[in-house]
Amino acid sequence: MNGQVGWELQRSLVLLGEVKACSRQTVDLEDFDSLALLVQDYRPNIIVNAVAYTAVDKAESDADLSRTINATVVGLLAREIKKLNGWLIHYSTDYVFDGGKSGKYTEEDNTNPLSVYGKTKLQGENLIVNSGCKYLIFRTSWVYAGRGRNFIKTILSLGKQRDELNVVSDQRGVPTSAELIADTTAYCLCLIKKNNFLSRDAIGVYNLVPDGQTTWYHFAKFIISEASRLGYKLRLDCSNVNPIMTHEYPVPAKRPFNSSLDTDKLASTFGINMPDWKLHAIRAIEEIVI
Repeated sequence: MNGQVGWELQRSLVLLGEVKACSRQTVDLEDFDSLALLVQDYRPNIIVNAVAYTAVDKAESDADLSRTINATVVGLLAREIKKLNGWLIHYSTDYVFDGGKSGKYTEEDNTNPLSVYGKTKLQGENLIVNSGCKYLIFRTSWVYAGRGRNFIKTILSLGKQRDELNVVSDQRGVPTSAELIADTTAYCLCLIKKNNFLSRDAIGVYNLVPDGQTTWYHFAKFIISEASRLGYKLRLDCSNVNPIMTHEYPVPAKRPFNSSLDTDKLASTFGINMPDWKLHAIRAIEEIVI
């Protein structure tokens, strides 16, 4: 659990009980027998799966490994936790949608992934649902943190190197912090643990993103503006961040033009009202630059 979300989960979940954190250095995800034995030996009440193949463009030419990590392993975990009558918590993505909707996507909207990454993540979702285990699937988007590789750190790095930067402006979505994902996960599990009604009826897919939306272009300008306000030395100025169209920045994997997710289901089931996306973005920028 050394990734962005996994790292934050180790902090947030510790209040719920004993946490056994496993990383790719300690578990071979392609050794299915060993992975099953690990679950059988530890006999957890809850498995929180923060592992994913997230190299969206690389997945186009590495579909087998993407499918193994995002689907096959997920299905195995679902089957094993069902034997123990426990819960599987899993993280999915806005990329299960094609982005053609004008408004926010709900959990009930039809899926139609455009990329290998999106297709394998959807396969993982379906394997969980069809396993019959108790589960929470959280669909999130544009994940970042103060550590690891992400859009905020990339923009800050480029901002120190360049005088001008072109950023895609016709894709919109919701930047989501790993901290918010981890804290929301822990809160939902705490409510399930305390509430028999929720333990029966909370099973399902939930969108987990903060409030609001933006574009990659406006997100980049926000990052540069906040870093400059905090005294971070950059060559790049906001006025020299230029908007471009998706077709002007070709990449192997197709992205949805609209990644905005509706969180009403999360609010109605767990009573969670999400903060504006800028709140955690500012916290992450401060963590990086100060």
